[in-house]
Amino acid sequence: MTKTIKKIAIMTSGGDAPGMNAFIRSATRYAIEKGLGVFGILEGYQGLIENRLIEMNYDSVCNTIHLGGTILKTSRSQEFMTHEGRLKAAKNLNDKEIDALICCGGDGSYAGLKEFANKETGEWQGLVIGSPGTIDNDVSGTDLTIGFDTAVNTAVEAIDKLRDTGDSHSRHFIVEVMGRHCGDIAQAVGLASGATFIAVPEEKTDIKSIVCTLRKRGHDIVVVAEGNELGGAEKIAQLLEQHHREMKSNSEFRACVLGHIQRGGSPTAKDRILAHRFAIKAVDALLSGETLKATASKADEIILSLL
Repeated sequence: MTKTIKKIAIMTSGGDAPGMNAFIRSATRYAIEKGLGVFGILEGYQGLIENRLIEMNYDSVCNTIHLGGTILKTSRSQEFMTHEGRLKAAKNLNDKEIDALICCGGDGSYAGLKEFANKETGEWQGLVIGSPGTIDNDVSGTDLTIGFDTAVNTAVEAIDKLRDTGDSHSRHFIVEVMGRHCGDIAQAVGLASGATFIAVPEEKTDIKSIVCTLRKRGHDIVVVAEGNELGGAEKIAQLLEQHHREMKSNSEFRACVLGHIQRGGSPTAKDRILAHRFAIKAVDALLSGETLKATASKADEIILSLL
């Protein structure tokens, strides 16, 4: 028998990603249209433990679709990893008679949902749905995550500007993008910006091949994911400079770490639309009695996958 859902809570967790606010907005307004009470959880799992829940309405998400970051804030909670912490969180949801929880985040956020709502070992017996929100695009089961497209566009725009300086000074730029374990950002940025080489965590980097190619050119771009096995942009720039000195080359190398600017900024139209589609799917899934599932994009179709 499908459980009747009357109240839901929405939260964002882990690293922020452009498009999270578009997700919160669509999920909130669509749920209200369906006759549900909606609560927002401030600062993710830690806010859930600390009972930082606020009632949401149409005005709560007014003029937020274009904003980066997350209006609900986010955090990483060590306390939620403990049984005692999850019991506190469960009590707060039960006290407000909340029947279901939607969490927008990455793999770590999904793991928290599974632990929290597992019917055999979990501390709370409500329904849970996850939605992938992370710039790294490293959530299994989905082709795209909220924030990935914006992060790629931010990095490409930065590299386009670096090319002007590189051309003026005949200088090579080694540009580091985010991606500790996943090279999706580096691959997309490298292709879109016309980089000569792309170094990702999934493959070994042939530094000598890069050296030989760059020696024949006046200036170029190398895109490096932060999790590359040789190190980030600073380390690779040092290695390239060392090899070129040994070859008596006058080539110049500069490292540029884009860092957290990739997480910020107004989300692209693609991320806003993806967030909207995920939000509608998440609410509909809960109304259908689904739990321990996640929204996902497969061949441009929005589906449910297992958490």
